[in-house]
Amino acid sequence: MKYKAPAFLLALALTAPLALLARADAPLPSAATADQSTTSKLVYGLLSDSRYAYRPRPMDEAMQKDVFKRYLETLDGGKQFFTQADIDRFAPFQAQVGTAIRNGELDPAFEVFAIYKQRVNDRIAFARKLLNQDFAFDGDEKFEYDRKDAAWPANSAELDDLWRKSVMNDWLRLKLAGKQSADIRKTLDKRYANLAKSVGELKSEDVFQFFLNAYTNAVDPHTDYFTPRTAENFNQQMSLSLEGIGAQLQKQDDMVVIREVIPGGPAAVNGVLKPGDRIVGVGQDKSGPVEDVIGWRIDDVVAKIRGKADTLVRLEYIPAEAGVDGPHRTLTLTRQKVRLAEQAAKGETMEIPGQNGEPARRIGIIKLPGFYQDFEGRRRNATDYASATRDVAKLLAGFKADKLDGVVLDLRNNGGGSLDEAIELTGLFIEQGPVVQVRESGGRVTVNGDRSQEVAWDGPLAVLINRGSASASEIFAGAIQDYGRGLVIGETSFGKGTVQNIVDLDRWPGSEGARFGQVKLTIAQFFRVSGSSTQHKGVVPDIAFPASVDATEFGESTYDNALPWTRIASVPHTQYGNFAPLLPRLDALHESRIASDKEFQWWEQDVRQFREEAAKKYVVLNEAERRAERQKQDDQRKQRQEVRKQLGLPLDPLADDSSDDGLALSERDIVKDAAREKLADKRPDPLLRESASILADAVNLLEHDRPLSAQVLPQSTAPGRWAD
Repeated sequence: MKYKAPAFLLALALTAPLALLARADAPLPSAATADQSTTSKLVYGLLSDSRYAYRPRPMDEAMQKDVFKRYLETLDGGKQFFTQADIDRFAPFQAQVGTAIRNGELDPAFEVFAIYKQRVNDRIAFARKLLNQDFAFDGDEKFEYDRKDAAWPANSAELDDLWRKSVMNDWLRLKLAGKQSADIRKTLDKRYANLAKSVGELKSEDVFQFFLNAYTNAVDPHTDYFTPRTAENFNQQMSLSLEGIGAQLQKQDDMVVIREVIPGGPAAVNGVLKPGDRIVGVGQDKSGPVEDVIGWRIDDVVAKIRGKADTLVRLEYIPAEAGVDGPHRTLTLTRQKVRLAEQAAKGETMEIPGQNGEPARRIGIIKLPGFYQDFEGRRRNATDYASATRDVAKLLAGFKADKLDGVVLDLRNNGGGSLDEAIELTGLFIEQGPVVQVRESGGRVTVNGDRSQEVAWDGPLAVLINRGSASASEIFAGAIQDYGRGLVIGETSFGKGTVQNIVDLDRWPGSEGARFGQVKLTIAQFFRVSGSSTQHKGVVPDIAFPASVDATEFGESTYDNALPWTRIASVPHTQYGNFAPLLPRLDALHESRIASDKEFQWWEQDVRQFREEAAKKYVVLNEAERRAERQKQDDQRKQRQEVRKQLGLPLDPLADDSSDDGLALSERDIVKDAAREKLADKRPDPLLRESASILADAVNLLEHDRPLSAQVLPQSTAPGRWAD
């Protein structure tokens, strides 16, 4: 993800997709507003100026072509609505892109969207008509679902054939899940109708954001425009807090439903609301009118429910057990600041049995999903502001008190966050020293580092990463590796080596309130203290696990306009250890152990199967073949569960789940789906356990082999005292 608030630097990774659900009474997005026109001019001025953007791109013919292409991909990335004739019709607009953005003359973007909307309606009408027939699944047809590199359909006949196969695949999935024809028709008809409705109800601000982000992403893959509401949501995500009732909501049909009640929030303390309850009306304060919110888009409902702490909100809801036509009830809650604890750092202790006379080792595990920080709380000098570093420090203090043998910091799928947090977190494991180098567009290099001599954990350390570990995660893992402070285990990381800053556009026009939104733009490139960039190349682990995803499919290297890899001069820093002499022996022990580790072997098998299926980019539409494959998967899960029982391994709580229920998220039972999501967190994790075992191996080897220990840890009194 990627963004920031003024005066703070962020190293973020990937932006979440925009929701497509809208209110039934939303106006037709046919033209840009005056504020959007002003915003476009402001964004152009910002991104075309090298004083702000790290690598500004001129609005030349190539740039206009790129923006136009990205806008079409945003609307129709699967190439399932537009034909080549439509693309040819849009050609004149391509030459107007520069003028449109520079002068805020955005009508062409809305004209393209109007045609897109009509094409969606046409396609959905065709798909719903197909549901009146029965399908035969005994042929050799294939549905090619990955159309990123496909040509635009030449005409409507090609689109008809594409949609026929798509509908057949949707039907077959539900049939294989045990649904009868009548239920399948009903489910798919509603699904397609909801798709047309969601696109038809998009607002002007949605279309504007789609188009402006086609421009910002053409400048840089990590540069984005945010509407005022999007910016607010990001700040809440980064601070791990919000002011509201403390409930996770989900759209289902025309209603907003409670998916989860957040522990400690007003709803949880009150104890009345529960998962599955449907919110149908929202009122403000004690006597404000209750607005009917049925059919509203979810972010509009959320905006009504959220509000300043200590204010009242009245909710009209239908209890889950009463059904959609059940009696309405009313509840008044006092909004409070709610901490999103589920997304914060979490710790646990894992015991690794001793072998060959070695003692059992207790390894502390810290799972850190993001480098979060409450920027506003920190500016106010609040004593309880959310901070990844502060939370990890508390966990480390507990591990130290319990005299654990080592710590594994799990950064898998940690997409980044605050650059300050990455630096301060590194400081928990090293004495004073540089952590990251930041090079601005003009070439000036600033060294940012830890100024504190205090160390929260000076014992054995390992960092677990995968391809989803990006940006701030790579700063931390790279620093730990450069200092020789700990082992880095897992897969090569994402490869994002740039720094973003959030600029509030409201500061220029001097407007009151949030009108113009914010821009997250790339302002610098970061480098490790060794001088190497993580850009494209990522952080390469000391002990590698098989790659779960190919670098050509996911990562910085997949962006066609990403910055290239480069390096600068290194900066002096302490070398606490040199693990090179230790790695061959750790690798040998690792290979020997996984040769008999069923869970690890199954993970490798699943990765191979997934990549083989993904490489095909199609599914067959033959029922017998698909049923045989489904049965094979079901048998495999059951067989593995039996092996777990025989070997005394922890059971997989989801082993009895069907391979594919054929349903979209909004079509599932919310209560059951939320419970299943919780169970997924309890599934066996062979990679985490193997990482802890590798760290235990390192402790054992360095404890008993003094010559090796002297080679690996020459700074025996510095942080990193792995063996006494």
